[in-house]
Amino acid sequence: MTSQSTATLRSRYVEQAASDLEENRRRQQELSEKIAVLRQEEALLSDIMRLAERYEGPSDPSRLPEQAQDEPALARSRRGGESTSRKGSAAGAAAQNVARGKARAKTAAKGKSRQPLLGDVLMELLRRYEEPRLAKELRDELLEKHPDRTPTPQVVRNTLESLVAKGRIRRHKQQRSVMYTLVEPSRQAGATEAAGTSAGDS
Repeated sequence: MTSQSTATLRSRYVEQAASDLEENRRRQQELSEKIAVLRQEEALLSDIMRLAERYEGPSDPSRLPEQAQDEPALARSRRGGESTSRKGSAAGAAAQNVARGKARAKTAAKGKSRQPLLGDVLMELLRRYEEPRLAKELRDELLEKHPDRTPTPQVVRNTLESLVAKGRIRRHKQQRSVMYTLVEPSRQAGATEAAGTSAGDS
């Protein structure tokens, strides 16, 4: 083999190696892009799963399953013709979890709906005392006897003032403190009649 043919052969090998190296790098770039897309999809599906597990039922719970199904569809549209079987099963699992969360939320809502109104609970607490009680004392007793209910001090005060306006309890001021007592049934009926008469006169 002459030196010229050896140089030609070497040149061909170098060109082939360079071409293969370029093709290898191009494929690496494509794979890197696909991996990035798959990671984004994994993060999205993980978020959907976490949301489904923590779901407590917002004001319009019927929207959440639709969102859970639509979000993987957006990811599918970005990637074009990639296989959808894994995504479909993951989205289906997420939707099932959301549905289970919604059922739990409905059960919890039913449990809450059976609870007595806050005003009724406060009146029941006042019924046990003849002397006036502070709103703070009533709230502390409420939290102790009903640990599942945690109204803020402002909510308790507002509820008590609402009961005062309805004539069901009385407000007493002692220096800077405001205290409350239960109105006796006979007085309560009289207050209700008086309120109705004044409303009719107006």
